[in-house]
Amino acid sequence: MYDWIKSIVYSGDAKTFLLFLFFFTFVGVILYVFTNRKRSSRLESYKNIPFEDDDVVHRKDTDNE
Repeated sequence: MYDWIKSIVYSGDAKTFLLFLFFFTFVGVILYVFTNRKRSSRLESYKNIPFEDDDVVHRKDTDNE
């Protein structure tokens, strides 16, 4: 059933097979991350979060004094 795996491992082609496997996985992840327009616009909107004003009013807790 898994003779094709044994033939790859024992023939010495395992390094080449794994190289291609990891390369195409890496390329797939890169394409997934950078090709979705909604995700890129959402991530771009997050870049200014530290500079936005807070809507919450900070009050000093005077009950514990």
